[in-house]
This record gives sequence, structure tokens and C-alpha cells, in this order.
Amino acid sequence: MRFDLVTLFPEFFANPLATSLLGRALNRGIAQVHLTNPRDFAPPPYHRVDDEPYGGGAGMVLMCDPLFQAVEHLPECGTRAVILTTPQGQPLTQALLKSLAGFEHLVILCGHYEGVDERVRQNLVTHEISLGDFVLTGGEIPALAIVDGVVRLLPGTVGKAASLQEESFEGGLLEYPHYTRPQNFRGWGVPEILRSGHHRAIAQWRQHEREQRTRERRPDLWERYSSKEPRPC
Repeated sequence: MRFDLVTLFPEFFANPLATSLLGRALNRGIAQVHLTNPRDFAPPPYHRVDDEPYGGGAGMVLMCDPLFQAVEHLPECGTRAVILTTPQGQPLTQALLKSLAGFEHLVILCGHYEGVDERVRQNLVTHEISLGDFVLTGGEIPALAIVDGVVRLLPGTVGKAASLQEESFEGGLLEYPHYTRPQNFRGWGVPEILRSGHHRAIAQWRQHEREQRTRERRPDLWERYSSKEPRPC
């Protein structure tokens, strides 16, 4: 899978892309990430990519031409989505990450300033994505979150594929609690059921914990989950 990140600050990604599970996946060729600076497509000597908004107002707006040229310069590697990171976008969810993992090529435009010229949204972008109801200094952090979330879903990134099926948001619930050694830490123990070896009972306990945790911590998720449960006649 190929990622192309169109960013004014390519240096932002140097360490994160070389670190941990994501770095290992990229080194193994599971995915590849390329960085493009739209300033390279802006006229010299200043390579300016932003200008004042028509109609007035505070802040600057990213111009059409450098962004269009930056994307049009890229190869098209199979099925492709062009994503704009913006607070106005669709909230990033696990379901959306799974959908994006079905593409062969993701181009991510990292938004900045007051945003992009609306003609970029209307004629270039296929998806607009937000991390939530807040504003960051730029779109690099959301872009990195998208790359990380998608790459970990690709075959070969996570050692045990089963771990992807038992984590938070799978099946509409949060994940159950985890424990490891030591059995007793400062007087706090491990639930006896997890040490019993009774796999069916453990599975039932974990399901109960998932439901209780979701109900307490994310009533919005619980409402959706419980509304889909079959009701007895």
C-alpha cells in the first residue's frame, strides 16, 4: 500500500515513521510512505502557497495551484483516495480506518492556516477526515494517525491477527481489562477467573467486562450496540 503525504513540514514525520510497529512495517515493505512539499510546486523566489481570503477575514488560505500540482505529480497506484485533514471532516473511527485499508493508494493533504481554497475540496478531495471536535496547528498529526491506524490493519503488521479482532471498537464494544505478572502487586490481585484455565468461563467474563466498560465509559457506543442486540420474543 502506498501513502503520499502532502505537507508543508515533511520533517515532522521523520521520527514517527521510523519508530515501533509502524517503522518495522515500513521497513518490511508492507506499506510505503512518500512525502511531498507543495512549496516545490509554487513559483520562485518565495514559493508561496498561501494568500489572503477573498471577502476579507483573519488568517491565510492554502492556494489551489500548489496543491493540485503536488497531487497531479504523484503516480496513481491502483484504487486511490485523496484525503484532506480538517476539523470539518468526518470523525476518524475504526470502521473508517478499515474502509481506507481497502484502498491501494492514499494521498493525504495536511491542512494548515484557515484551511484550503474551497475548489480543492470540491474538485480534488474524496474524503475529509477529522480527529474530533477540536483544532490543531496543522494536519500532520491527523495524517500520522491515519497512516498508523491503516498500516496496523494490513496483513503482516501485527504479529497475531486475532489481536485485531479482540480490541476496542470491534463488535461495537470497548476492550476487556488485561492483567499480567505478578499475580499480586501491592495487594492488588488478578481476577481468579483469569487463572482458572476455564476458557469458556473466561470468554464469558471478558464479554461481560466489555459490555460493562462500554456502558459506563461510552454510553453513545452502548446505545448503538444495545439497539442492535436481538430482543427476546
